[in-house]
Amino acid sequence: MLKDCGADSCSADDIIELANGCICCTVADDFLPSMQQLLAQDPRPDHIIIETSGLALPQPLVQAFNWPGIKSEVMLDGVVTLVDGPALADGGIAHDLDALEAQRAADEELDHESPIDELFADQIGAANLIVLSKADLLNEDAVARARQVVEGQLDAPTPIISVAGGAAPMDAILGLDMEAQAHARSEHSHHHHHHHHHDEEHHHDDDHHHHHEHGHDEFASYVISVSEIEDAETFQAIIADMAAEFGILRAKGRLSVTGKALPYIVQAVGRRVDGYYARGADGTHGQLVVIGLAGLDADAIASRLGGQVIAGHAPS
Repeated sequence: MLKDCGADSCSADDIIELANGCICCTVADDFLPSMQQLLAQDPRPDHIIIETSGLALPQPLVQAFNWPGIKSEVMLDGVVTLVDGPALADGGIAHDLDALEAQRAADEELDHESPIDELFADQIGAANLIVLSKADLLNEDAVARARQVVEGQLDAPTPIISVAGGAAPMDAILGLDMEAQAHARSEHSHHHHHHHHHDEEHHHDDDHHHHHEHGHDEFASYVISVSEIEDAETFQAIIADMAAEFGILRAKGRLSVTGKALPYIVQAVGRRVDGYYARGADGTHGQLVVIGLAGLDADAIASRLGGQVIAGHAPS
């Protein structure tokens, strides 16, 4: 499918197939050479997205980013966990738990000691961002039930994005810039023992007939002009409060701060807001990009920040 996509940057030579489809059972044998092969490409990839099976423990893969040959070359952007909305709403974890257990029992590589619900807890605990799938098949009460199951496993505030039709906005999922937090979360898992695990792809109930082309219409994205701010920490606190109040999923921008020579880079994922001073590549500042669900009140956000909406995409 990838070979046939017609993209100039996607020739047969650019596709690396891993032994057994498994990237993190044997970190030294598979993960390291695969990453080195990707990094040797010219031009280098902007992003590397690693999709593991539904039975994978995230922690060994996160820890693999500390390997000497990788750590100096690649930044871990963050961990995204995809959860099955309808299954969670119905009180399960996967739509067919028996099939999942049978597949696991048949796979010699897997860690058979961990019950599925503990694996689920680990995958939620490792996530910087959680994507709740197939929300278009659920009413509001069912979405709330599904979110409640996920929130019951969370030790720290973590944004949950509901998606419909299998589509999610790339700019909400990439560029998380949460490397330190991803490493911290992977150290607090249930699993401190390292077993070989997963190599079959878990059965996804994709419901192809429910895939709609308008999935991106669920999201709104706006650019807000922000004049010079007096205090970076106060600004971060305001963004955190507004994320909760208005349902902002992501906010990112480069702002001028009174008395500071360098612009301030602010990054928000849900209610978690980080910032640092750095010179930006393109030199523009005084703008904040906010991303949220359809109906995000960009004008109210802009007026709270003393700025105005200068560009945006809202669902049609």
